[in-house]
Amino acid sequence: MNVTFSSILFEQLCGIKTPVMRSLNRFLLFLFVGSIWISTGTSQSTPFSIQLSPLSIPGLGGLQSYAFGQWEGKWLLIGGRLDGLHRRQPFASFDLAGHNNQLIVVDPVQLQTWTSSLTALPAALQEPLQSTNMQYYQSGNTLYLTGGYGYSATAADHITFDKLTAVDLPGLIQAIQNNAPVLPYFRQVSDERFRVTGGKLLQINSVYYLIGGQKFMGRYNPMGPTHGPGFIQEYTNQARRFTIEDDGNDLIINHLTPFTDEQLLHRRDYNAVSQIMPDGQEGITAFSGVFQTTVDLPYLNAVNLWADTYAEQPNFQQYYNHYHCAYLPAYEASKNQMHTLFFGGIAQFYDSLGVLVQDNNVPFVKTIARVTRLADGSMAEYKLPVELPGLLGAGAEWIPAENLPFYPNGVLQLDELSEDTTFVGYLFGGIASTAPNIFFTNTGTQSSASNSLFKVSLVKGGSVGSNDLLNPHSTSSLNLKVFPNPSRGVFYLRFFQKNAGKTDIWIRDLQGNLIWEQHRDYPEGEHTVESKLPVQASGRAYLITVANASEQATIKGLVED
Repeated sequence: MNVTFSSILFEQLCGIKTPVMRSLNRFLLFLFVGSIWISTGTSQSTPFSIQLSPLSIPGLGGLQSYAFGQWEGKWLLIGGRLDGLHRRQPFASFDLAGHNNQLIVVDPVQLQTWTSSLTALPAALQEPLQSTNMQYYQSGNTLYLTGGYGYSATAADHITFDKLTAVDLPGLIQAIQNNAPVLPYFRQVSDERFRVTGGKLLQINSVYYLIGGQKFMGRYNPMGPTHGPGFIQEYTNQARRFTIEDDGNDLIINHLTPFTDEQLLHRRDYNAVSQIMPDGQEGITAFSGVFQTTVDLPYLNAVNLWADTYAEQPNFQQYYNHYHCAYLPAYEASKNQMHTLFFGGIAQFYDSLGVLVQDNNVPFVKTIARVTRLADGSMAEYKLPVELPGLLGAGAEWIPAENLPFYPNGVLQLDELSEDTTFVGYLFGGIASTAPNIFFTNTGTQSSASNSLFKVSLVKGGSVGSNDLLNPHSTSSLNLKVFPNPSRGVFYLRFFQKNAGKTDIWIRDLQGNLIWEQHRDYPEGEHTVESKLPVQASGRAYLITVANASEQATIKGLVED
């Protein structure tokens, strides 16, 4: 991962239309700086608030990056890891001891669990079913699983599996409860196009979309594919489309022409969420994910997929919840607004007392955020006032409550909730970390697979004090970045100029004293500016502000001694 800089971003909401207004905005900026408090945005009344209630089930252990299905109030948990964040050493990373080699049934109402070992199954079934980061989708009483990464005794190596497995949920759940044989409830086909891990499997109408992900063959090694035992890593760069003809006995896969894009679809370990689009049609939005093609950092953009096409979401960037975490999609038909909630996980940015902090170590976070798409198709990001109680959420899942009004693609029908407060589902599992950044110090004890379980309720219309905080960076076009940060007095700032014109750049210390400034015209496009600070600036924090005729953004940086 790239670890060259971390920075704090914020943006003033007041527009800059004239020299007088620009001067006023600078004055207001310095007043904020003097008190060392800068807001990331404005509060906005939320369409709903959420309540989290912890729940404990005896015997339910920790699990992360798993697949699940449910039937008549009972869950089936398959695959995933029993440990925390993977270690950097190839011999210890994704080891066999951390595989989940049990099928787990959970009754969250009666607080009971049942298990069945996978070891009695043939290797072709057992190995992929104990893998991590499978793609999965439940259609009726059948759970479809594809791919996944883990150790294969058959291959004598770690591989990404090429299987699609169909699971009879009611039959298998009952068999596990009765301690009966489980083999009759699985069917499986092999296909190289299913050799994917870290992607997402969703459905638009009757077509399945296997979006993003990668093929990873061999042991993980942070030094790269040519070091040690070596490995093969190939992003799919696709949304692979197919239909399934399933009569309960045979599985017939009909592959359709995939969407292929080496930029927009080059992502894995991310959140792709079913949506109701502004035209009322079903769709999917791929949010964030890793890694960018030029740097080991998350994507900030989002990509929309429809039945026959796809496109980047314009004028939007997501700053919170970058890796796979639990998410809840809800559509408000009366306002034609699509809301997607994200719960914790791992992200390049987080909020600290109203200040947006950028950390390129990409830490674990507690953030609960909402992305809302309006009727005109525009999207914006909001931070909720409630957070997870710890560094939780990475590799967790939202398990929806049954018997609620959902669209066919699993989106909650918000307007159909009749009560002011409605229980809508559970958050379960994921990674629990003891600190935000543990990757480079990870010995296996700094994190664990979590058995945290929360009941989630929605309160319609929000409640007193429940205003969500708009992240104005999510809709800004400046996209200001500073690197390296910390620096030794020489650094670069990069920004995007939407329209040609006058741009002001100035640097001040936290007391408002001017250190450096530049005022010049810039053409439309992305620009990189070099700055050299005086020696006396070393060991101090400073604020870099870029302002043009319509936008203003600021980053907090440090100069090392």
